[in-house]
Amino acid sequence: MATAAFHARSNSLPARSHPLVAEIDEQVCRLRQSQAASTSSSSIGHNLNSLQVVYDCVDQLFQLPTTQQALINDQKTFNELLDGSLRLLDLCNTAKDALSQMNESVAELQSAIRRRQGGLEGETKRYLNSRNTVRKAIQKVLKGMNSKKCTSSNNVEAISMLEEAEFSVVEVLESLLSFISQSSSKPSSWSIVSKLKRVAAASSTENEFAEVEASLKTNKSGEEVQVHLKNLQPCIQDLEEGVECLFRRVIKTRASILNIHNL
Repeated sequence: MATAAFHARSNSLPARSHPLVAEIDEQVCRLRQSQAASTSSSSIGHNLNSLQVVYDCVDQLFQLPTTQQALINDQKTFNELLDGSLRLLDLCNTAKDALSQMNESVAELQSAIRRRQGGLEGETKRYLNSRNTVRKAIQKVLKGMNSKKCTSSNNVEAISMLEEAEFSVVEVLESLLSFISQSSSKPSSWSIVSKLKRVAAASSTENEFAEVEASLKTNKSGEEVQVHLKNLQPCIQDLEEGVECLFRRVIKTRASILNIHNL
């Protein structure tokens, strides 16, 4: 992950001494501390909500005449922010699709358990196939994101505080996607390639998705599987709500960037 590419700052944008810039910096630092401390579903949900505070500050920053003029004068940075918003929307859509598919699979498995007359072999296979489909889709997206970051590392020395905020969103969404796709037995190969420390940490953290998968692979009883499914349902719902709120905020920010272009 080309973290450094997001940490350089543009001299043409508002100075760090501005209260809004300082607030974004503080919120980003808190997010990174939270990311390092835990990768549970509750912590990821909390981080998704915390991004709302970041975007409140970002929205205000875009309204400052100094920010607007700087972006009008710096087409390169303007284009980077615009492209960045598209990447965030793509990540949000990937997360939304993954959560929606898992939610549907959970409902189908619960229904099968309630009406079953024998074993769960067929239902288990369908659920695990759905998990693998989601995992492959996430793997493809995250590998693509990693390659894009590498190619952007040759940018000019300046990357703004606004792009640091963007990077914090990328980190949270990647943590979410990593959490959804985590295997019940070991970290997947793509997580090793991408070298995301939080993915490795997640292997020792309670994961509702992995627990359901593990219960099916170890042939637990329908009642035991049902317990894990009931734990997973509210987890999916909370994460879906957080991603949807973030998605709307990114759209709003993209509109703000485009509005500056029309000034």
